[in-house]
Amino acid sequence: MRNILIVGAGQAGLQLALSLRAEGYEVTLMSARTPDEIRTGWVMSTQAMFDMALETERAYGLNHWEDETPPIHGLRPTLAAPPGQLALEIIAPLDKPAKSTDQRIKMARWLEDAQERGVDVIYNAVTTQDLDAITQLGRYDLTIVAAGKGDLVAMFDRDPNRSPYTEPQRGLAVAYVHGLEPDPKWPVPHVGFHAIPGMGELFVIPGLTHTGPCDILFWEAVPGGPLDRWAGHTGRMVPEQHLELTLGLIREYLPWVAERAGNVQLTDAKGTLHGRYTPTVRRPVAHLPGGGKVLGLADVVIANDPITGQGSNTAAKAADHYLKAILARGDQPFDEQWMTDTFEGFWTAHGQAVTGWTNAMLQPLPPHVQQLLGAASQNERIARRFAAGFVDPNDFLNWFVDPEKATAYLAEVS
Repeated sequence: MRNILIVGAGQAGLQLALSLRAEGYEVTLMSARTPDEIRTGWVMSTQAMFDMALETERAYGLNHWEDETPPIHGLRPTLAAPPGQLALEIIAPLDKPAKSTDQRIKMARWLEDAQERGVDVIYNAVTTQDLDAITQLGRYDLTIVAAGKGDLVAMFDRDPNRSPYTEPQRGLAVAYVHGLEPDPKWPVPHVGFHAIPGMGELFVIPGLTHTGPCDILFWEAVPGGPLDRWAGHTGRMVPEQHLELTLGLIREYLPWVAERAGNVQLTDAKGTLHGRYTPTVRRPVAHLPGGGKVLGLADVVIANDPITGQGSNTAAKAADHYLKAILARGDQPFDEQWMTDTFEGFWTAHGQAVTGWTNAMLQPLPPHVQQLLGAASQNERIARRFAAGFVDPNDFLNWFVDPEKATAYLAEVS
C-alpha cells in the first residue's frame, strides 16, 4: 500500500491522515505538539462547522462530540447604524445544526486516535530543510503540507490573480467565555453576527470547551479603527485585560449584546487569542531545493479571513476532496500535474466561491446586498437561503453576489 506523509496536525491534516488510514494507506503524520501540549495550551481558533463539513468527519467516525457540543440552529445578523443603535436584525434558521468544538479538545483527541489507528505519528517541528531532506530519501509516495502557520507556508508562492489583498483586512480578537445569557429575541443557540459598518464585527458563537458549553466572543476590527484596540500588542495580552477590552467594546457599541454579558467570565486561563493575517491564495505545489515537490492543503493554500466562518469548513472539505483524489489515483504517480489538478478541482468545487464571497464581505456592502439583507429581515424564505449559503457557499453565486441575480431573486420571492 502507498505511503503518504502529512506535515501538520490541524483540521485538514488530521482528518486526511485518519481517513487515509481507514482506507488502508500507510500514513506518517508530523505534529509540532503532543496531545497534552495541545489540550493544555492556548485556544487556537474560532470555528462554526456546518453540516456539509461535519458530514466529512462523520463518514470516518471522527465526530466524538456530537452529543456534547451545543447545536447551532442558525444565524442572527444585526446591523448597528449608527454605532450603538440597532438598525436591522435577521433570524436565519439552518436546516441542520452546526457545531463548534474547541480545537484543543478536538485535535488532541484526533492525535490520540491517529496513534491508536496505526498512523505513524512523529512529534517534531519541521523546517524547510527538514522537509527537503525527508523528500530526498524517497520513502513517501506523496508529501502534503497542512501546517497553515509557520515557515513552511512561505514555500508556497502567492497567487496574485486570486489574492486581491496585500495586508490584513481585520484585527482579530477571541475570548472563550461562560455566563453569557441567551438572546431573548431567539433563545436557542445560534451564531450572532453583529456588524458595525466601517468599524468591524462581533461574532458570538456557541461552542464546547474543556469546561463545558461556552460562547466565543470574537471581534473583527477594521485596522486603524476604534475597535482595533489589540493593535500594538505584539505578544499575548493578559487574558483578564483581553476580556475586559472585549466587554468594554460590547458595552459601547452593541448594548443589546451587553445586556446579556453581565456575568461573563473566561472559560480558562488560556481562553484568549488575538492577531491578524493577510488573506492569501497560494500556488498548490512547492519545489524544494533538492528537487522534491510537496502539495499544500487547506490554510496553506487558501487562507481566508474568518469573517464568513469558513476556515474549518474549507479545511474539512479540502481534506475530503484530497482523500477522494488520492483514492482515485490508484497506483499512478502523484506527479506535479496531479497535484495541480487536485488543487484546481477543489478550487472549482469549493475554494473559488468561498474566497470570492469572503473577500467581498470584507468591503462595505454594495446596495444589492443591503437590499437582500433588508428583505431577509422580513422574509424567512430569504433568511433561510442566506443561512444555507454558510453550509454551501456555492449557492451565493446564484443570488447573493451578483446584482442582476439578486434583483431577479427578489422579484421571484416577492
